[in-house]
Amino acid sequence: MNDEIQAAGQALAQANREAPLQQGMVWIAGGPFRMGSERHYPEEAPVHRVTVGPFWIDRTPVTNREFRRFVEATGYVTLAEVAPDAKDYPGALPHMLRPGSLVFTPPGRAVDLNDWSQWWRFEFGANWRRPYGRGRSNQGLDDHPVVHVAYKDAEAYAAWAGKELPTEAEWEYAARGGLDGAEFAWGDEFTPGGMHMANTWQGAFPNENLAADGYPRTSPVQSFPANGYGLFDVIGNVWEWTADWYSARHAAEAPKACCIPENPRGGGERESYDECASSLRIPRKVVKGGSHLCAPNYCRRYRPAARHAQPVDSGMSHVGFRCVIRASTEGFGGR
Repeated sequence: MNDEIQAAGQALAQANREAPLQQGMVWIAGGPFRMGSERHYPEEAPVHRVTVGPFWIDRTPVTNREFRRFVEATGYVTLAEVAPDAKDYPGALPHMLRPGSLVFTPPGRAVDLNDWSQWWRFEFGANWRRPYGRGRSNQGLDDHPVVHVAYKDAEAYAAWAGKELPTEAEWEYAARGGLDGAEFAWGDEFTPGGMHMANTWQGAFPNENLAADGYPRTSPVQSFPANGYGLFDVIGNVWEWTADWYSARHAAEAPKACCIPENPRGGGERESYDECASSLRIPRKVVKGGSHLCAPNYCRRYRPAARHAQPVDSGMSHVGFRCVIRASTEGFGGR
């Protein structure tokens, strides 16, 4: 992370700590909760008790407007705008070593759901400025979440803003909105009274997009109801980066109440590698919340407990982030 961004972050940190509400943040008091789920995917298990401390968290994912302000202030260049280094991608075809990113491209027919290459395409020129590839800017999408941001891009923005990325436990606690153990961020019914509560996929993924919720791709932040803590878009719209390395399962439940982990950090870099692609040696972080591509027939991860492994070098067209300020930060006075 370059020195200019860190210096700017230090200058903004005090202002953010003095007036987080003016920075579009929500105060989370913290406390104990049951993290994870045993009713869906194996990586969400086991359910285990943890405790998180108090923190502020962005009310919404970082938007294109907010990310543009950061880029204009610092001249920052995202990973998707830089040609990949051949030594980091052994065996890559030379013509593929050009700036770009993965863009969701729906097929015209039903396909094998085990083959993600049927709907993801590496588009040269795709980045946060051009979320759908060359010739298609993000004009008119100022209030949509920024996408095509790799982990270090999100980390750089957070440092510039005087903030940090949330841990998985912090993110999940905040996303639950006080509903400990509930299936969704708003309760146990996916569409209560037939109302769509988040931007997800309706129809048979990946070829049939009914867009019954009104949005075939990303949506402006705050287009759907907030959760119990006043946070928007914690479910659906875009996946969100967390600071934790990915692991295949959660840690086991603490045997005694006295041993409940406080402010846990999950996983380790070594165990985060994908065994099926270990030759690339690209570690993975946890992303949370699901996206507009999550569907009942594929990736039912539109829940606070859901988690997914995201390579740190890949932003993609459905991955974004939000930031936190922890009460333990020096000079911070929680309320």
